[in-house]
Amino acid sequence: MGTSAINGSGTTGPSKWAITSRTLFMPTTLGPHDDVIPPVCACGPTPERPINLEGINGYPENCIELMNGSVVSQFTLLGLSHSHPLQLLLFGLVSACYTASLLGNLLIVVTVRVDPDLLQSPMYFFLANLSLIDMALGSVAAPKMLSDLLSQGSTISYGGCMAQLFFLHFLGGSEMFLLTLMAYDRYVAICHPLSYAETMHRHRCLGLLATCWAGGLLHSSTQLVLVAWLPFCGPSKLDNFYCDVPQVVKLACSDTYVMEILMVSNSGLISLVCFLVLLGSYGVILVTLRGRFGDGGGRKALSTCSAHLMVVSLIFVPCIFVYLRPFSSSQMDKMASIFYTIVTPVLNPIIYTLRNREVKEAMKRLRTRLWFPCWT
Repeated sequence: MGTSAINGSGTTGPSKWAITSRTLFMPTTLGPHDDVIPPVCACGPTPERPINLEGINGYPENCIELMNGSVVSQFTLLGLSHSHPLQLLLFGLVSACYTASLLGNLLIVVTVRVDPDLLQSPMYFFLANLSLIDMALGSVAAPKMLSDLLSQGSTISYGGCMAQLFFLHFLGGSEMFLLTLMAYDRYVAICHPLSYAETMHRHRCLGLLATCWAGGLLHSSTQLVLVAWLPFCGPSKLDNFYCDVPQVVKLACSDTYVMEILMVSNSGLISLVCFLVLLGSYGVILVTLRGRFGDGGGRKALSTCSAHLMVVSLIFVPCIFVYLRPFSSSQMDKMASIFYTIVTPVLNPIIYTLRNREVKEAMKRLRTRLWFPCWT
């Protein structure tokens, strides 16, 4: 006996029903003495949508969408607060952070680009790329968040959610690999200064930078494929202000244990391994600099490394907190998400500018070049 899918044309005689996340199937036609068994919904009851056993025509109402052949087409973002005054306050704060992030990182990119001394230095070449990533990373979630805070609307399409998730992990993964590369650059410069120019020449820097971007792309593509493979049939409420893997996976209609393990391994272990490599690199650097903190070169190297360590801690610690544990929902997750998507892109240019004499001098030269023609 064949298996047939239910469509709008109806069927002859009562049937036993089995519902998957995508299609409603009729295994067989019942005889006159068989019992009619109500459909089984793959989604199951949830706090947001408890099953109504009365349903429609004897079918649980949670299954009606599946019977009609539809799936979740958009998600509802619960955001940070439903209080209108607090939303206005958050709008002002996020607007200020986003604007400062764009202007600060753009200033670093322009400064490095127009200053030939900085542009030829691998460290500042990598710093300019880090600023580009920060500008893009801040733009993944902040504009949508600002729009939702103003309009008090908080929906995002399925495609928009997947795009947000992809670019968040693409840029975030690339940034983690780039920070690891910057630590390696400082290690070679301080621990092997005689071979630094030969090791970190321009072509090798470009190749290493391309590897960072490729690593971020591979990481993000893996996450996207794993999430897109999951079926979604409701509920569709995401407990955050943007789409990310932990919140989206919890809405799937199937068992996600294996997927969660794969995703934690992908995101959490990458964050942890890169962080440990970074700490090890800077530990070796500090041991090498021991006893040289009093001279000018030692102080400069210590200042540069301390700035790098501050940025690394601000980025990696929240990511490890969110991704290196079983998926759950808490206010701390939201705070960590705000930190590495909104706050960290603002702090990076401030830390590198205030603690780096060469960048400050280059900015002074840039200001002179921009303003001096106006007075001539």
